[in-house]
Amino acid sequence: MIDLQREGAVFVLRMNNGENRFNPEFIRAMNAALDEVEGHPAPSALVTTGAGKFYSNGLDLAWMGTDGVDAIAFVRTVHKLLGRLLGFPRPTVAALNGHAFAGGAMLALAHDFSVMRADRGYFCLPEADLGIPFTAPMTALIAARIAQPALHEACTTGRRYGAGDALAAGIVAAVADEAEVLPMAVARAEALAGKEASTLRAIKRGLYAQALHLLEGEGG
Repeated sequence: MIDLQREGAVFVLRMNNGENRFNPEFIRAMNAALDEVEGHPAPSALVTTGAGKFYSNGLDLAWMGTDGVDAIAFVRTVHKLLGRLLGFPRPTVAALNGHAFAGGAMLALAHDFSVMRADRGYFCLPEADLGIPFTAPMTALIAARIAQPALHEACTTGRRYGAGDALAAGIVAAVADEAEVLPMAVARAEALAGKEASTLRAIKRGLYAQALHLLEGEGG
């Protein structure tokens, strides 16, 4: 489900479970991988990527709809994962190999930077079409990472952004051909890997104080 390998100073986390939807097993595996990166004693950075045509399609709605699932409690664990990445004390880069939808788009936004594949895949927040309002913590994350007017459009229309449009809207930092998405993300992460962890943590917590307050469960 999650494969973590180190390439010099950069940890590359590969999500390799189809659409990489969020369920308890996925959340546990992601947190275990982040524990390893955060516990590494030397300066380092993190790159995440998916496989095939998906980066991540977000919540496992089929699992969440089964009997006995406490969906509200589970969504809180998703909030905490997003908050962990948003405030992560290492540089983080998402290598968007394919579709990043809903919670998967939010996962990408929680990184410092994203590199998106030029020829295939969309960034999309489809909740307006799904009839599922954003939670307050999710709204805070999205608003902290996408500027107006793209913020309003992305959230209220469910627009599917291809790479060029996502770059123009400031949603992603760079665009690359398929074969270069991961190498470009790794190179960007490697260039930042020397940042001091406690300083970076403090800076991110200052920049995103309101979003982190909500994602971490301190604001309801």
